[in-house]
Amino acid sequence: MAITTINNRAINRADTAASGESWTATSATASDFQAAVNTPYFYGELASDQTLTRATFTKITGMTTDELDSNTAFDGTTFTVPSGQGGKYYLEAVLAANYGSIGQDGEQTISALYKNGSEIKSAKLQQTTSGGANMNSLTVTVSGLFSLSVGDTIELYGYIQDSSGGNGLADDARTSIAGYKIIE
Repeated sequence: MAITTINNRAINRADTAASGESWTATSATASDFQAAVNTPYFYGELASDQTLTRATFTKITGMTTDELDSNTAFDGTTFTVPSGQGGKYYLEAVLAANYGSIGQDGEQTISALYKNGSEIKSAKLQQTTSGGANMNSLTVTVSGLFSLSVGDTIELYGYIQDSSGGNGLADDARTSIAGYKIIE
């Protein structure tokens, strides 16, 4: 009986076993496989509530709780693509807006990813006051795949608007930013 095995180096070899012979499998060694690692990667949660000015895009800073940073490229506010690490990245940002201290009348929350100081993608949830269901707190997530070059910067901006005209809060521990390079 002919048996063909294919290893990860795409080398085929045909072996035959005579009737009554037994075969034993050998395991591959670590050197037979290339490690797949999605680096660089980064993550951080907002360390304390941050006041956001009503109807103004505001940079979210101080995301140092549970911070992860494989290449020392994230300072708690800005991720900068490290040398030699350009490519495609998955990015995700979560903005948790808290309207509780300003009348519980939130109308609009936007979470926006910025690249080199300009918006590249945003997500919005909006409720009009005529709808009769003003919001107390709201979490909006924005994510996507993006081509980034060495030196590009990524930041989270938040936008809040409420009926009474007050400034809202980006809620700590529920506001975060994360990303990692995609293996191509």
